[in-house]
Amino acid sequence: MPAKRVLLAGAGTAGRMAVEAVRKHPEAELLPVGFLDDDPDLQGREVAGLPVLGPLLHLVDCVQAHDIDEVLIAIPTAQGPLIRQLVSLCARARVPSRIVPGVMEIIRGDVHFEHIRPVRPEDLLGREVVELVEEPIEGVLRDRCVLVTGAGGSIGAELCRQIARFDPRRLLLLGRGENSIFEIESELRDLQPQLEAEPIIADIRDAERVRRIFERARPDVVFHAAAHKHVPYMERHPSEAILNNVWGTLQVVRAAQATGAERVVFISTDKAVRPRSVMGASKRFAEHMLQASQTGATRLMAVRFGNVLASRGSVVNLFQAQLRRGVPLTVTHPDATRYFMTVREACMLVLQASALGAGGEVYTLAMGEAVKIGELARDLVALSGFEPDDVAIRYTGMRPGEKLHEELRSCDDSELPSPHPHIFVARIGELQAADAIAVAEELTTLALHGEDAAIQRRLAELLPEYTPTAER
Repeated sequence: MPAKRVLLAGAGTAGRMAVEAVRKHPEAELLPVGFLDDDPDLQGREVAGLPVLGPLLHLVDCVQAHDIDEVLIAIPTAQGPLIRQLVSLCARARVPSRIVPGVMEIIRGDVHFEHIRPVRPEDLLGREVVELVEEPIEGVLRDRCVLVTGAGGSIGAELCRQIARFDPRRLLLLGRGENSIFEIESELRDLQPQLEAEPIIADIRDAERVRRIFERARPDVVFHAAAHKHVPYMERHPSEAILNNVWGTLQVVRAAQATGAERVVFISTDKAVRPRSVMGASKRFAEHMLQASQTGATRLMAVRFGNVLASRGSVVNLFQAQLRRGVPLTVTHPDATRYFMTVREACMLVLQASALGAGGEVYTLAMGEAVKIGELARDLVALSGFEPDDVAIRYTGMRPGEKLHEELRSCDDSELPSPHPHIFVARIGELQAADAIAVAEELTTLALHGEDAAIQRRLAELLPEYTPTAER
């Protein structure tokens, strides 16, 4: 079988290193043919013994003229729009594309053949993936007892994987769904058999059960990832949003403080900024509740996420499932934008916050520019090897509680730098209530009686930027 003919997009250091890596692996049966590069000084010249065949926009013609089988994207500084353009050109040329590592790998000089991989959704973010600063995290987690709520979810499970790397003394996997807890426990036992990982099936809304768990285990560090997060569902069931996102959070905080935990990190959302949904309002109120509870030695801090790529129920997973079924991709609005982060970045932010926080902070990640959902859908069509006209995009209209554009902070929040260059602290204004804990209990009483309309009215009184769906 003849070797695949490969075209490299980018004739810089990354491109040269990629050619060298391919040449060291003849068993891969890849034959580098030439480069494309926009540098006018390189046109018509040779790099690593291969010709520079033209600028990047000539990709389709070059694929046809030189019988190219595959394109390697070797531009580590490329932002999302350029990656999207190259992926789209590859789709038009009907050739697969792969990508070489990012800037840090090039700087370290450790680009290897096995690092060359398919283009992934996170390559389209338009920024470098943010990396951990591990030393302070190690000081927080090593030889400590760590508890993760919602440990079976996408974020909770990835948190457990990352935490396990720092050699905690014990890792408690708390969740309501026994199957998902079983899966992450089994994975951790296979990957790190020396780790003492304990599964706990429990509901964070059960105050007595949570208290007993904390009294027995006495965790040092708590990562609170359990939550209801689907905006349209919580619009239909506001009582559930309060019981899980507010009351459940309060039980975790109370138990942690009563048993002397060093720190609790609460996972919030960008939907808590000027919330339009019950879910966002419940998370915003929980942020205020944490700040009001910051009275003892236990450090309480929150972390705001954007949309997490490929997490359970994410739009990327939805699009990929629709592509597999051969149905149109559904997008709410042509102009809808969201901030995106990878699962690894989301967990990095949580772990970094655990090391940075003194108590009372709300941390956000610098996530670059917001991405249009429609553009993301078209990018995934190209990534999947389809022509743009092969897959229809159907606009369904905004659902109750959804915002056209998400925000990372409101005009009432101040933003301060942190020791990590890509993490910021949002200082949120004080809640217009004398006792946030008493209000949480009031909201919980309404939720237990199914008073959904009253919950929305009370949230609107507490959070002036929130308007109940029925009043819009």
